[in-house]
Amino acid sequence: MSSLVFVSVGTDHHPFDRLIHWVDAWLPEGVQCVVQHGTSAPPRRAEGVAYLDHAALTSLLDEAAVVVCHGGPTTITESRRHGRRPIVVPRDPALGEHVDDHQQRFCARMAAKGLISTAADEDAFRGLVDHALAAPDDYAVVADGGDVAESVARFGGLVADLLAGRR
Repeated sequence: MSSLVFVSVGTDHHPFDRLIHWVDAWLPEGVQCVVQHGTSAPPRRAEGVAYLDHAALTSLLDEAAVVVCHGGPTTITESRRHGRRPIVVPRDPALGEHVDDHQQRFCARMAAKGLISTAADEDAFRGLVDHALAAPDDYAVVADGGDVAESVARFGGLVADLLAGRR
């Protein structure tokens, strides 16, 4: 597996400079890091791209050893769908990073279920990313979405049973 770290701040119009600064302060020599920075200031030390189309995003998610992202449900879901438990830094509305605290509340629930790892401060961020690079299997998950066919079949069976009961 590569040592690529992929960081995504999403597409919200609020800057998320805090996460970009953490990445720049942490990034060691020899680690490739791509940061999708949106309206935030571009990273100084990592490769930066403002926005990605879906194909480029999925390619980076497939290649990344480590995924770091904001607390948006779609980004978290995409990371898990591509087999990575993301390290998540929820946006903080008190810092002007979002309009409300929904990312913080959502991430608290996801972390309690072990579906994500959250970094509340820069030290936690550094520790989690260093650990994920050293032990990437600890952050590998069975790609979510693989059981779609089973779910569809189960749903179809339930519908068939309901319809059969009406006859």
